[in-house]
Amino acid sequence: QVQLVESGGGLVQFGGSLRLSCALSNLILPDFTIAWFRQVPGKEREGVSCIMPDDSTYYLDSVRGRFTISRERGGNTVYLQMDDLGPEDTAIYYCAADPEWQLCLSYTLTSGYWGQGTQVTVAS
Repeated sequence: QVQLVESGGGLVQFGGSLRLSCALSNLILPDFTIAWFRQVPGKEREGVSCIMPDDSTYYLDSVRGRFTISRERGGNTVYLQMDDLGPEDTAIYYCAADPEWQLCLSYTLTSGYWGQGTQVTVAS
């Protein structure tokens, strides 16, 4: 059974940092494109960042320069380092895995998997 488990969320002060982790089980990381999404209640889920098997990375304009996505070498974890956080970053963050690299262009899963989410709250 494929599982994606996010961790690392929590409460952080304005300007602080958090590192989210997405641990993948029963799924070979090099075969998948991994994306981070976030969602605020009442709003649509939005793609935040994405990394392809060749390590090409993509970022939402509002997080570029503050967030960094990376893949664990030889392991099955993807990270999202988030720096200089602001209240606008408050959301539930989800990771998703898809075998199609187009995930990074459309942020739409074709035949992929979702994690359960982790809450990030930034206090102003």
